[in-house]
Amino acid sequence: MEFESGDKPVIVRRVRKSRSAPHGGAWKVAFADFATAMMAFFLVLWLLEATSVEEKAAISGYFSDPSGFTEGGSPYVIDLGGGLRDDQSADQAGSETDAPPVPDAVLTEETVQDLAAQIESRRFQELKKNLETRIENDPNLSKYRDQIIMEVTRDGLQIQIVDASSRPMFDSGSDDIKPYMNEILQALADTIAAVPNGLSITGHTDAEAFTERSDYSNWELSADRANAARRALLRNGVSEQQISQVVGLADSALYDKEHPDNPINRRISILVLSEQSQAQLQQQQQRAALPVDPEFPAPEADPGNDREAREAFDSFERLRKTMTRKQRDAGSQTLAPERQDEVF
Repeated sequence: MEFESGDKPVIVRRVRKSRSAPHGGAWKVAFADFATAMMAFFLVLWLLEATSVEEKAAISGYFSDPSGFTEGGSPYVIDLGGGLRDDQSADQAGSETDAPPVPDAVLTEETVQDLAAQIESRRFQELKKNLETRIENDPNLSKYRDQIIMEVTRDGLQIQIVDASSRPMFDSGSDDIKPYMNEILQALADTIAAVPNGLSITGHTDAEAFTERSDYSNWELSADRANAARRALLRNGVSEQQISQVVGLADSALYDKEHPDNPINRRISILVLSEQSQAQLQQQQQRAALPVDPEFPAPEADPGNDREAREAFDSFERLRKTMTRKQRDAGSQTLAPERQDEVF
């Protein structure tokens, strides 16, 4: 077919469509990575909001130098300053490049312990608040709140249940717990059992002498009452492992020193121990558990004719006999570990 001059040929282009290969859901992997990153980001924001300034400083110091944070030394893990050339002295190197300053976040061991003590003190304040709320909200216990004294000390949370003239905790001259005293101990046990801290239970009496029995004094009475409080706490949920110490102090630590016969001096003290106090108590108990010869044998030594040596030898003999007599007189008397240290 011939085209006339001026006519353009018509070209038809046909595009063959081909199916694209399936993408395999790769976008889901990318989206999952994005979602994970966002979750981590908001988690970090939440943690930053929940921590105090001191805790942030401690965390920053730890990640700046995990080893130096606890052991001291350089605040940087990698030495960024390089080494010295053979022909370069240390003074020249120091003048050319100043050493990087130690960041404030790198804390000393003492500072870390102070921060830990502050955190633990806040925990004890929370525990004290929970106990006070529990007592206030319970109509059976709120009437006894004047006999429950709580205070956060350096040793932990001290809870003292004191006598009132019209409402004693125990029967007179006995370790039999009154029913309302058992209710108080039950309320305390429900909350105390939830914390991991150890407990020190101490019994106290007033200065009035115990005259009903010649072989039974305020020392035995205070120890028996502390042990009765321990049994009541165990019955109400406190574990045996949580009890660190049970002590009877008689009238040696009066609450009202100006009025030794005041009923408030008759009390049971429950101390929720801090970590530091727990460690110190364990050390005292370990020292007290060391084997000791009850007869205090004198060292083999010949004083001879030396006058000073003979006097020292005689002094030791007198001390040995005195200590032996005190041990025999003590009998089954219960003493606190710190008082044992004073005796021996």
